[in-house]
Order: sequence, then C-alpha cells, then structure tokens
Amino acid sequence: MGTRLSIVHHVAEEVSWWSAADDRLIAVVVHDRIDDDYGWIILARDRIGRFRAVLLDTSLPSAFRAEEALRLELARVVREENIAVLGDQADTPNSPVDLLAVPDAADMAALHPYFLELLNRPARSPGRAVIREIGPWLTPKDPHLVQEFQGQGFDQRLWELYLWAAFREFGLDVELLEAPDFRCTAPGIDFTVEATTAAPSTMGPLASHPDPKTDAEIEEFLKGYMPIKYGSALHSKLTKTNAKGKHYWEREESAGKPFLLAIADFHKPATEDSPASLTFTQSALWQYLYGQRVRIEERDGALVVIPVPITEHQFGEKTIPSGFFDQPLAENVSAVIFSNAGTIAKFDRMGVVAGFAEPGVRYLRMGYRYSAASESTNGISFVDDLLSDGYEEWWTEEIQVFHNPNALHPLPIMTLMGAIHHAFEDGELKTLAPEGAVMTSYTMLLSTFRDDGAASAAPSSEDEDAP
Repeated sequence: MGTRLSIVHHVAEEVSWWSAADDRLIAVVVHDRIDDDYGWIILARDRIGRFRAVLLDTSLPSAFRAEEALRLELARVVREENIAVLGDQADTPNSPVDLLAVPDAADMAALHPYFLELLNRPARSPGRAVIREIGPWLTPKDPHLVQEFQGQGFDQRLWELYLWAAFREFGLDVELLEAPDFRCTAPGIDFTVEATTAAPSTMGPLASHPDPKTDAEIEEFLKGYMPIKYGSALHSKLTKTNAKGKHYWEREESAGKPFLLAIADFHKPATEDSPASLTFTQSALWQYLYGQRVRIEERDGALVVIPVPITEHQFGEKTIPSGFFDQPLAENVSAVIFSNAGTIAKFDRMGVVAGFAEPGVRYLRMGYRYSAASESTNGISFVDDLLSDGYEEWWTEEIQVFHNPNALHPLPIMTLMGAIHHAFEDGELKTLAPEGAVMTSYTMLLSTFRDDGAASAAPSSEDEDAP
C-alpha cells in the first residue's frame, strides 16, 4: 500500500492482480483512462522489502491482450531473472524502519505490554505481518518512532500507523513530519494532520475514574467525564506553539490550507470484566465539538433526533466550556478525525484479509453497522467470520470526520470519500455515511486445542481498543 502514488488513481484503473514465485513477484493490469488502452506492471521487493515497479508495458488494445502478455513476461522473469535483486533501485535508506526489532540492549521491563502481546503471541501473526509491510515505507522525521512504539508511547504510535494506512487507502501521498504529524497530498488536495490521544489521567480530578456500569452511569459519564478527556487533548493541541511561537496551522507545511486534528481514546484499557473505552465513548466527542446533545423522540412511527444546546461539561469539581469549534483559535481547525479502530485488532484483521492468518486460529468480528433502513440509532448488528469467502475490510471504514462549521479553510468531503462525515448545519447534526459503515465492533480470537488440553495459541477476546 505504499507503492501507489496518488496520481495513479486519476490516470489508471486497476483491472486485475497477479503474483508469481511464491509472491516474490506481484503484478497488475491497468486500464489507461487517458489513452483508453491497457498495460501491465510487474513489481519486486527492493533491498529493504518494499514492492517496486521493475518492468512494464503499455498501449495494449485490451485487458485480455495485456493479461496474456503479462503471463508470458512473468514466466520469463521466473525462469531467467534473479528475483532477489530485481527490485533493487539504488535509493533505499541505510536504516529502514523495523518496528518489531527489539535492540539487544533494550530493557524488557520497559516494553509496553501491548507491544509484547503483538510481538510474541502466535495469534497476532497477521498484525505482525502488516506492520512489517508498513515499516519500510515510513520515513519519519521523528527519530524516536521505534523506541516509543515499543515503549510507553505504543498507543499513540499505533494510532499514527493506522492513520498512515488509512490516508494511503484514501489515495493520498503521505509525508511524515515532525509537527504536525502528517502532510497529505494528491492532485488538488493538500492538508496537514496532528494526531493525539485521550490518555489515562494519573492526577487531578479525572484520575478518579467513575467506571460506569449502568445505563444511567454511562449517560452521566458521556456527559461529563469523557468530554473533558477529549477537551483536554484537543485544547492542548489548539493552543500549542513551537519555539518560534507558531501554532500548527501557522507552520510552513500547514499555512493557508486545511489543518485537521485526529483523536483516539485510549484512556481506559480493556479488562476481563469490561470493554475498553473506544467501544462506546465516541458519542461524547461530537457533544463536545458542537456543544450539542440530542433527544430522540418517536413521531408518527419514526425516530426524530432533536438537538439540545449545552454550554459546559462538569465532572466533580472540574468544568470546561462545551463547543470546541466555537472556541478562540478553533476556526483554524478544519475538522476533527476520530476512529475507534487504531488498535492491534484492526491490524490483525487486515492481516487476515491479506492472507496472513495464523493456522489454527479463528478470527470473528461482531458489532454494529450503519444502515439507512434501520430505525435503531445503534445501527444493525453483524457477526463476521474473517476466514469466510468474500469477507472484505478497509482501513478507512471506521474513519469519522467532524467538520468545523466555522473553519477558515473547510475540508471538502470528497477529500476523504468513503469516511463517515458529520456536519452541524441549520441547527441540525447531519451525517453522510456509506451503507454498511462500521459504527463499532468487537474482535474475538478463537484458538484450537490439542488433545492433551494445551492451547496452540491462548484464546482471547478483544474490542477495538486493546487486547
């Protein structure tokens, strides 16, 4: 997924995909949208493992002729070429990013428990495979990426990897910056993104977590505690300046273009008794962003959503103003991105879809999808077996974009087409969602057992937040 440049989506349509030599070669047949003819491209891995274009042909009259020519060329390459060096292009970095390589001198006690889960557990092999494919494509300005990914910055760094993959799937070229974190470009598109997370509180009023259980407790939790958690993370990014006194949107890469904040909630990990916070706290975010809650009434047999303005959020002795998009400086934030999928579970599922499933492990996913035909505000439930024929999943399907009605540089919806888009217009919260978009989900790993009772891989269940 690091191979395609954004321009490719505009000039060519991919018709079919091929592989040879135990997947050491991959290939694609394309339709040239401009010349209305066909061609093929063969890719091989370069010195650090990235698939790169090595051979191609164009101006063929039909897809059939292109596929016929490609098959002959693949056979020739397998027979005559040294595939191990075919992809070398003399431009590979001397120190490629390897997110899973632990230095010999590393303090194992300092490694994050979720990183160790990803690194060591057999059932996590799909996630490891995906991360190994992503790593060589990363060219971060921040030299601490690997160290923080393996240590206490694991949640933040995994969230950034997920965003990178999602932006690439949106058809964007992605540059990793020091600050803000991303610059995303494509023909007619140029914007920057700063990523952040709602992390656990170790001091202050929010250190005492309410741990809601009942419906009433959860409702109060989403009205008070969680908006303050989101507000703390977002407001700190809104007011942050560098040594020259410049905000994120004032820096060279961001000036005069849309600037976005991307937030995920990692403030509470999963336990055996309760799911992690990401499964249910997204409803608190839009309340804080727009300064609105909703009341749902049934009128003439249909559910009607009625916005109710709010001015503040309170938990204990702490109170903050509501309406992030109405705060000073917030007009410089074009939109806020949220997803509950920047987790190990997502990387596992994408690895399973790509063919990296661990033998003896079943991967099940259950949750709720958006449906225009559903009268339920929770969507419609689903249960999917990831190993079944026809199962598909995309990096972008859980991305939600909350548009700022006061933005100086609005973000066009077409920029992130396929995401769930929210906007507050004419006193109403309006949502544009693809049919079947995932609202929330839960992933379960089921491992087989030997006759002696020993597990080939320990069974577990997990939600979108953490194992």
